[in-house]
Amino acid sequence: MTPPLVEFQHVSFAYDEQPVLSDVSLTVARGQVVAIMGGSGSGKTTLLKLIGGQVRADAGRVCVDGEEVGTLSESQLYSMRRKLGMLFQFGALFTDLSVFDNVAFPLRERTDLPETMIRDLVLMKLQAVGLRGVVNLMPSELSGGMARRVALARAIALDPRVMLYDEPFTGLDPISLATTGKLIRELNDALGTASIVVTHDVAESLAIVDYIYFLSEGVIVAQGTPDEVRASSHPFVRQFINAEPDGPLPFHKPAPPYAQDLGLEVARG
Repeated sequence: MTPPLVEFQHVSFAYDEQPVLSDVSLTVARGQVVAIMGGSGSGKTTLLKLIGGQVRADAGRVCVDGEEVGTLSESQLYSMRRKLGMLFQFGALFTDLSVFDNVAFPLRERTDLPETMIRDLVLMKLQAVGLRGVVNLMPSELSGGMARRVALARAIALDPRVMLYDEPFTGLDPISLATTGKLIRELNDALGTASIVVTHDVAESLAIVDYIYFLSEGVIVAQGTPDEVRASSHPFVRQFINAEPDGPLPFHKPAPPYAQDLGLEVARG
């Protein structure tokens, strides 16, 4: 058994006095695609920030490729980040750079490769996502799905060991969504990376991932393979995958009695 590429060991984190994660433990091995699911504000994006060292755990350990992120110096942290690829929610392409220059950007910033080799690598990454034919276009000339695929080509430009996806399916039409999911799976397998997908898209995730963690109020409340999730009787899992408006995640947030808030007197029997 090889050690996991990403590991959380009893991790807790809070913004000031506001708890975000509490005693979270999870692992992602090489070759795995793992989904992190949960409602808005459950701590999913904070997990990605802890992996990248943007924030540091208050308790527990976050390890990436055997390095404990919380103990790294600034220079060590930048070196560790070379192992990470990131696909942002809406792609985050540089609007004033062409498709070619967007994908070439990390290669120019982080390597001393000659332009001839950078050109070959850019074309290779665009070929992998099916978009070598748009190499000279600007981001404004791309559809939303195409822009997301160009951003994916940029994210894998340096052949990262760990890929992070923050809501990669948001705003995509069904065809683009299915294409993006297929690429996430195929590129993970081809590159031998570990992929972490923060997402709300249940159907697409169950089709491509190996394992799922469900977060609620900063705590892992359920986990399992896609088959285990589909067969689960856990109330939170059933509510989430069936898109039920009420359940363990209540429709109404805790509040004083409605009549009391309205200043009405309640008749006593």
